[in-house]
Amino acid sequence: MTAIKGARERARGEITTAIKDEARQQLAAEGAAKLSLRAVARELGMVSSALYRYFPSRDDLLTALILDAYNALGEAAETALAAVDTASGTSDAARARVDAGAPPAARWTAVCRAVREWALAHPHEYALLYGSPVPGYHAPDATAEPAGRVARALLAVVRDAYVAGVLREPADPLPDAVVGDMLALSAELGEELPAVVTARLVGAWAQLFGLVGFEVFGQFNRVVDAREEFFEHAVLQLARSVGLPVPTKR
Repeated sequence: MTAIKGARERARGEITTAIKDEARQQLAAEGAAKLSLRAVARELGMVSSALYRYFPSRDDLLTALILDAYNALGEAAETALAAVDTASGTSDAARARVDAGAPPAARWTAVCRAVREWALAHPHEYALLYGSPVPGYHAPDATAEPAGRVARALLAVVRDAYVAGVLREPADPLPDAVVGDMLALSAELGEELPAVVTARLVGAWAQLFGLVGFEVFGQFNRVVDAREEFFEHAVLQLARSVGLPVPTKR
């Protein structure tokens, strides 16, 4: 009985994967707004009623694709951060020491670079996450946690620099209303960063995706040709804006 159940689960997993793969093909060809369960079923040689047993509605399929994309993007960012730490021999304990581990700017850049590389390799999935909203679709709460994985990777870099005493806290004051927002956000995240640092981090996070989106969606055409070099320079400026020490090139 266990073997039969296992075979059924494997078969269901394979069909679910095939449905999502075909849906991604439709995203590339037609865009998210035109995603159709009937069209997916037709391309897979399934009857619509059979596909509905896997995804009861278009929104359920969209949510599955969004979760996969957020998690893939988040995994890319986290893997890049872990790789730069491993290369430098950094441990969790070592990151609390000023003289140990990968430089904060290198850790920050690794995360940002991974976001860009993933987006360029998966432009249609990136568009699903950060492009135009799909008419009639409202993302469920289940997407919130995976959507924040990149932000949490950036937060880890800033938090570790703050704990190590190398973060240069920005001097400009925040409006009282923003201070309240940032204190609430820090409490929700379980962090104790200064409000001005948290605000700079939120701004840098938004600007990172703005930079990536401009490149993915073609807004840099006839404006910036040296895209990679421009991106590397820009993310170091973002690192500096949140207070991370950025070496001056000579």
